[in-house]
Amino acid sequence: MEENDSTQVTLNQLQVHVKDLQKWQVSEEFAKQIENFTALPALYRHALNELENKIDILKTEWQARDGYSPIEHIKSRIKDPKSILHKMERKGHEFTLDNMEQHIHDIAGMRIVCAFVKDIYRLVDHLCAREDIRVLEIKDYIAHPKSNGYQSLHLIVAMPLVLLEGTRWVKAEIQLRTLAMDFWASMEHILYYKFDKQLPSHVAEELKEAARAADELDQKMLRLRREILELAERPAEE
Repeated sequence: MEENDSTQVTLNQLQVHVKDLQKWQVSEEFAKQIENFTALPALYRHALNELENKIDILKTEWQARDGYSPIEHIKSRIKDPKSILHKMERKGHEFTLDNMEQHIHDIAGMRIVCAFVKDIYRLVDHLCAREDIRVLEIKDYIAHPKSNGYQSLHLIVAMPLVLLEGTRWVKAEIQLRTLAMDFWASMEHILYYKFDKQLPSHVAEELKEAARAADELDQKMLRLRREILELAERPAEE
């Protein structure tokens, strides 16, 4: 979800020129649909708006009830058509809108950054219990980090949109990270493209070490939080 963190998607960003489509050898009908690209992105934008509203309400409720919200900040984006086509090509899917909807789950993407790891699992439990969101898939790269050190928890969810033809469930990807994980992932992304996706071995090893340091920081801050809460709950000494 690194390509574009802006929630504003302009028409130019949603257009793919014919010359760009030709190299993927997509059908004329599909190319026309992608060039116009109006109805489908609108559905994903509405689904993302619905998700943003739900998370914002949840954040406000937690703030009012507990005095703080575990959600630090939120970023969202709609995947641009070129990136969608690249991903369909990598996955080996025929270029159709049906395949796009069925197999590309991160057209609508949201990143939620929390203060503590514990808050991430708290939020996931809440989302899984809701009736107005379907959690379709969970990938826990916090409990099981990737080989390069990457940590995050990914959810594929579906949001209900009430349309003229009835209710339609639209998919979105949510990435949940701590502040430390988000900083590491941002730096890794910058280095990844700086070295044209081929990191020198010593840089890759340093990144793994940095990921371990970020994890240790998360654990230390969680212990400090626990200690502060315990001290706050003790009766005042006379």
